Amino acid sequence: LTVNCLDQHVQKSPDRVALIWERDEPGSAVHVTYRELLDMTCRLANTLKKYGIQRGDKVAIYMSVSPLSVAAMLACARIGAVHTVVFAGFSAESLAGRIMDSGCKAVITYNQGVRGGRIIEMKTTVDKAVKNCPSIKHVFVAQRTENKVQMGDCDVPLEEEMAKAAPVCTPESMDSEDMLFMLYTSGSTGKPKGIVHTQAGYLLYAALTHKYVFDYQQGDIFGCVADIGWITGHSYVVYGPLCNGATSVLFESTPVYPDPGRYWEMVQRLKINQFYGAPTAVRLLLKYGNEWVKKYDRSSLKTLGSVGEPINKEAWQWFYHVVGDGRCTLVDTWWQTETGGICIAPRPSEEKAEIVPAMAMRPFFGIVPVLMDENGKVIEGNDVSGALCIAQPWPGMARTIYGDHQRFVDAYFKAYPGYYFTGDGAYRTAKGYYQITGRMDDVINISGHRLGTAEIEDAMADHPEVPETAVIGYPHEIKGEGAFAFIVVKEETTHKDRVKEELKTIVASKIAKYAVPDHILVVKRLPKTRSGKIMRRLLRKVVAEQSNDMGDTTTLDDPSVITEILEAYQKYKKEKSSS
Repeated sequence: LTVNCLDQHVQKSPDRVALIWERDEPGSAVHVTYRELLDMTCRLANTLKKYGIQRGDKVAIYMSVSPLSVAAMLACARIGAVHTVVFAGFSAESLAGRIMDSGCKAVITYNQGVRGGRIIEMKTTVDKAVKNCPSIKHVFVAQRTENKVQMGDCDVPLEEEMAKAAPVCTPESMDSEDMLFMLYTSGSTGKPKGIVHTQAGYLLYAALTHKYVFDYQQGDIFGCVADIGWITGHSYVVYGPLCNGATSVLFESTPVYPDPGRYWEMVQRLKINQFYGAPTAVRLLLKYGNEWVKKYDRSSLKTLGSVGEPINKEAWQWFYHVVGDGRCTLVDTWWQTETGGICIAPRPSEEKAEIVPAMAMRPFFGIVPVLMDENGKVIEGNDVSGALCIAQPWPGMARTIYGDHQRFVDAYFKAYPGYYFTGDGAYRTAKGYYQITGRMDDVINISGHRLGTAEIEDAMADHPEVPETAVIGYPHEIKGEGAFAFIVVKEETTHKDRVKEELKTIVASKIAKYAVPDHILVVKRLPKTRSGKIMRRLLRKVVAEQSNDMGDTTTLDDPSVITEILEAYQKYKKEKSSS
């Protein structure tokens, strides 16, 4: 795999730029050629080998986006080790859970991270996580800042070791179905699941979708601003572009640092040709007006892309007309951690084929989407809605959930036997195009980050004064969706505001800051069926203010609970608006 991503290009054009690292500090881009990246990868690979990392071992990578973090992924692949990248915004507890579930032998991290002008303590977080992880033998620590951090017995200074290592490392010969990496994603139950991707099919699919969906041409500068902690970063910052010999931009900062012109100033300075980002960032920047965009020359742009959640029409129009001046192709791409790469997008297609705003539209080569009804029957014809399934396998699909193949079968193949169930609902238009309508389970999408509501509930359940919680998603004008928590507190609890603040702290430390609910409403009790199942559907109706359309409430244990919750909600809303 690394021969496809590195060696083949080094033989043909060693001085071609592989990575442009747009560091957090504005205007300080670092260019890394294919030859330099191969050298860095081999030295890192030899360092891992020196410390006992072998083929099949698992390695956690807890780093911000940088050439070194890309080299860390590639170094694992080179020696046949399996990487699991954990987004650097995750808490120590989240990191520890992933290390323990996958049985990692080592962690690669930075002393600190830098984002939006702020320092992020990474080594400290790793230290806290590793305390509870007996499988970890070594922590490799790289330097992102000049600041000294505490180094313990199992800590290895990475750059020092790499300087001593040989710059050549023979790649391990792997079977096409050997594991390449694991990436944890949320499900509808509380425990994140380690999605497994393998070598050949994954790389082929990432490379083909990168080339054809974005119309990537040799010499283009490809700018995907996703973090490597997400599947988008794996497929469209690292593996897809490098396999195609592309120049890939690594974006370390935020869309509004030092100001809301950051993306577009970067586009001008680096002459970016394809720009791939998340709707949540587009919605955020739209609020700041057009001046920040118009200030910079964006004439290098040819293709714009949107990823992570369905893009709303207003954001699509702004992205297309203001950022792209109405002359760039805009691809709204639908795919998942589990699919490995883009499955439905407006391109590739016939030349000049129509693109309908805010719609993923066309399945990629070999993807056969079908819509299913509640009885598990295929829905034929157009202008219909149903559960989105895929009817035949494709190279990039996940192979299993690590350590729990039964959960893999249950989650994706049980609901509609013979089909892969995506968990999303979709609408097929009169012309046969696909529009994704959103999740069909208790999973919400906050700023493009998938999060099971059960995960937030499990975290909050640790509070001694909160016996019951129910979390739902609600529309949020910037994040797409936000989390709204309904909680029951113990009768003797007097300081409800203190409890709310404590819950926010618990969620941030157990999962991550982005998972903290925007709203927490204290209620006397939750709406439950006679068998004790919480009816979240009704809570969604309350928050969406559709209380006159509650649907079937006959299974409720006590229907008067609805009135109680509605009153509490109205009171909460009044308090919010007056404050």
